[in-house]
Amino acid sequence: MLDAAIETFFEHYQKSFEQLITTHDPQWPSPCEIGEPWQDKDGGSWIAWQPIRRHSTAEDFAGLENALEMPIHPDIKAHYGHFWSANLEAEAPDGHVSLLYLWNQEDVDRLVENLIGHAVACRHNRTPFSVFFACTEPDSDLFLTINNSTGEVQLEEPGKPPLRVVAASLAEFFDVLVPAAQCHT
Repeated sequence: MLDAAIETFFEHYQKSFEQLITTHDPQWPSPCEIGEPWQDKDGGSWIAWQPIRRHSTAEDFAGLENALEMPIHPDIKAHYGHFWSANLEAEAPDGHVSLLYLWNQEDVDRLVENLIGHAVACRHNRTPFSVFFACTEPDSDLFLTINNSTGEVQLEEPGKPPLRVVAASLAEFFDVLVPAAQCHT
């Protein structure tokens, strides 16, 4: 069910925005990149891209599960493991969200390191372990997480217990998202 919701959202996103572009960093390549980068009049470097289905994700969270001595919820693995992608913008019933994705293998390693630190903070604060997957409005400190025990989508503020449940599952959350244009600065 979640796989279908993720794939449907990505299909709608690509149909809504035929050409996806992002800033280009030659030190941070991705299998998503298409063609050659170009420079704008202000000297910014850009590249076209498209989401690419990932084929092997079994090892992504194995080290994390070993380090934390707990399993990672399958919805977390599905969200981060389905596609290589730049972050995607969307509108949810409660407002704008930026969905976080993995751009390359180095991004996987960075995510796992961040999640280990986050798990330590959760233990210290005595809050349930959750995994962030989206930012909210640009001027907000709030973010969205997946509760590792229940799979619920939660609204959180750094270092504090969840504010509220946004959706009973990630599949339910994806079902109400509407693709939004990417911001290019």
